[in-house]
Amino acid sequence: MKEEIIAKLKEENKGLTLIEINDLLGLNTVEEYKELQKEITTLVSDGLIHKSKKDKFILMEKCSSLLTGILHINKNGNGFVDTKYDEDTFIRRENLNGAVDGDFVEIDVQNDEGIIVNILKRDLNLIVGEIVKDKKNNLIFKLDDKKKQINIKLTKESLEHLVEGHKVLVQIIKEIDKNLYLGKVVKVIGHKNDPGVDIMTIACKHEIFLDISETAKKQVENMETVVSNNELVNRKDLRNEMIFTIDGDDTKDIDDAISIRKDCNNYILGVHIADVSHYVNEGTPLYDSAYEKGTSAYLADTVLPMLPHELSNGICSLNEGVDRLTISCEMTINNQGKVLDHDIFLSVINSKKKMTYKNVNKILLENNIPEGYEPFVNNLKLMQELANILRKEKINRGYIDFDLDEAKIVQDENGKAIDVIKRTQDAGEKLIEDFMIIANETVATHIYNMDLPFVYRIHGTPNSEKIEDFLNFVKLLGYRLDISTVDLTPKKMQEILENLHDKKEFEILSDMLLRSMKKAIYSSNNIGHFGLASKIYTHFTSPIRRFPDLMVHTLLHKYLFENKIDMETIRYYENYLPSACEHASKKEVDAQEAEREVLDMKMAEYMENYIGQTYNGIISGITNFGLFVKLPNLIEGLVHISSLNGFYTYVPELLSLVCDNKIKYSLGQNVKVKLVGASKENSTIDFEIVEIDSGN
Repeated sequence: MKEEIIAKLKEENKGLTLIEINDLLGLNTVEEYKELQKEITTLVSDGLIHKSKKDKFILMEKCSSLLTGILHINKNGNGFVDTKYDEDTFIRRENLNGAVDGDFVEIDVQNDEGIIVNILKRDLNLIVGEIVKDKKNNLIFKLDDKKKQINIKLTKESLEHLVEGHKVLVQIIKEIDKNLYLGKVVKVIGHKNDPGVDIMTIACKHEIFLDISETAKKQVENMETVVSNNELVNRKDLRNEMIFTIDGDDTKDIDDAISIRKDCNNYILGVHIADVSHYVNEGTPLYDSAYEKGTSAYLADTVLPMLPHELSNGICSLNEGVDRLTISCEMTINNQGKVLDHDIFLSVINSKKKMTYKNVNKILLENNIPEGYEPFVNNLKLMQELANILRKEKINRGYIDFDLDEAKIVQDENGKAIDVIKRTQDAGEKLIEDFMIIANETVATHIYNMDLPFVYRIHGTPNSEKIEDFLNFVKLLGYRLDISTVDLTPKKMQEILENLHDKKEFEILSDMLLRSMKKAIYSSNNIGHFGLASKIYTHFTSPIRRFPDLMVHTLLHKYLFENKIDMETIRYYENYLPSACEHASKKEVDAQEAEREVLDMKMAEYMENYIGQTYNGIISGITNFGLFVKLPNLIEGLVHISSLNGFYTYVPELLSLVCDNKIKYSLGQNVKVKLVGASKENSTIDFEIVEIDSGN
């Protein structure tokens, strides 16, 4: 009936009552009318139909100012809604209208800001919190997420065997009253003072779990732990080739290995990726588990793998000195960085060396050769030669390098944060990035040219109005950029960054520009990847860590190695891939949000030990309630407006705080601050201004 309802509403440009829709459909019985009510309710909650205050229904696509999406509320109490157009719409806290973090909402957009007009679905299936005692010494449940303004009462059975301080996962049973729900404990995460429970609590909040089904466990138990001879049939034997891996010092799940040689003036680059799909077949419990998880999550130094350790660190990982099954993409590349020819084939390798970025960088940057690396030096230098060519080609076509730093948490054996450092991105890291990008492009182009259903990594063209707003803000800072936002291209975005590179606010402006762009997502519809300036792109190189890559490998097996390109197979994937890509994109966002939340919590935990210390920093953000200051190690804290001397007015167009008609605090300004508060529990860091750099 849903299709018929939508078809009828498509013919109408005005809202219709339920009775009018009933008559248009020619329904005659009470049962049919009840079915219509049920279907309409579902269509409204799915965001396909708008229900007006006068109980009239119209297709959402016919409502020009209305959008739907997931609400995310930040620390400030304001919100952003992710819409289907992959753009965030800002919602002021006064316009939330009862919506809480995670709600699927309908918003009315006016002047680039939204007002929530309907809460369509409340995502309250699983909730994380702590068992605490109330004033009467009774055990009760306290919700961790302060952005969800709701109360939850636990069943009596749930409270048995629990103690104060337990972190638990609760499933909502039903709504008892407005914003009051009945729930039951489905998982005890652990006591809040136990090592690692803080990270696992955040993981559970974002529905990232280590657990797998019993059937998946049995599948793992029955799996071979070494490569057998009968698995080598139809595989190219590369075990004698000089193939090796380059990863971080503590990496255990190794997806990719590389090889290189020269043929006259051309480079023969081999990218050899773990053939996870040989072990994790479509339709099996392990495949279903990987689908549900979507991705591995890297939370501080805790890895929550998509696949069980027996696979991710074992038979699938391209460990040194052992035979491993792979899918190889071998490319012939000229000295202009163009792929002249390529081959994608099943292979078996035996990695000759587990290299680290640290040691590779010593060779490439210092010509300092660590022990054991001597046989590989020439190959590494040839690889750097090719990587430089590939990077130059990418930049020439418009590849956008935002050059943003990332923070890394260092923890002790008890999981306590003891340092915060910047992640390095040197020659070795860039070399691997360049090689993985060219392999991803080559595989994507191969299947795209076959005109078969596939998984693409896409990144849409930015909204020109958002980029125009950014350029206007930059102009107010005193930097004039004569760049047209008509027909935006990666080259234009690259030009914007180049013009800002020597400005003192570059790091902040670069981040702002990145946030003005759309998010990269997975899709079965290729529109290209704007940020990489790539016409056709996919994710092929990390099937141990990402489900989309596993899907790509599955499709390569079907199309290239099993030659299954019949209409039944094509129709199946045409139907399956859109929803699978959407799910994978959502799980990626869940993991990213969990990573950010853990980072904020661990930064606050680290700073709890340094109350009273002073630091030099830079103003990284201005709001109506204060300003944010970022330290050189990327720790960021709030200077509340109440701690500033004088009366300040927030000027949003200038992102400044003004006192006595003079700009006192503005973006990019150097300041000295004193740490006056830090709370791991609330993930907050509070500063006070000690000194302003008057030279800014």
